[in-house]
Parts: sequence; C-alpha cells; structure tokens
Amino acid sequence: MRKNQKGNKGHLKQKPAKKTFVVGDHESLDEVLDRMKAEGYRPVMRVERPVFREGKNGPEVIGRRCVIEGRLNVTKGEQ
Repeated sequence: MRKNQKGNKGHLKQKPAKKTFVVGDHESLDEVLDRMKAEGYRPVMRVERPVFREGKNGPEVIGRRCVIEGRLNVTKGEQ
C-alpha cells in the first residue's frame, strides 16, 4: 500500500459531506437542528418545497415541506 493511501481495516464508513434533513409533520425546526448537531452536521440552507396533488384542473398545492441541507462539521485537523 502506498504512503498516501489509507487502508480500510476496521474503519467505520465515512459520513457524506452533504445531507438533507426533512422537517416532519409534528417536528419543530429546533428538533431538526438538534438532530443535525447530534449527527455532526451544521445547517447551510433551508428550502420550503410545495407538496402537490393531482386535481381535476391540474396539480393543486396541498402543503409544503421544509428541507434543511447540512454540511459535515470538519475540524482543521481532519481536513
């Protein structure tokens, strides 16, 4: 094995650099932010997306879903 390659001996899988978190129906933003922090992510972007249903006259908006994009917290020593 070369010097700059890392082996996969007994190491856990690396977390993805970006992950999306969906705010549930009975969940607050604070609960989602706490969940993100517990998993090691920090919020980067918040988007509210409409939820559609097919109606008689085409698609109808029946609600919205809040999605928060998170980035993995990386310390200077881990870069």
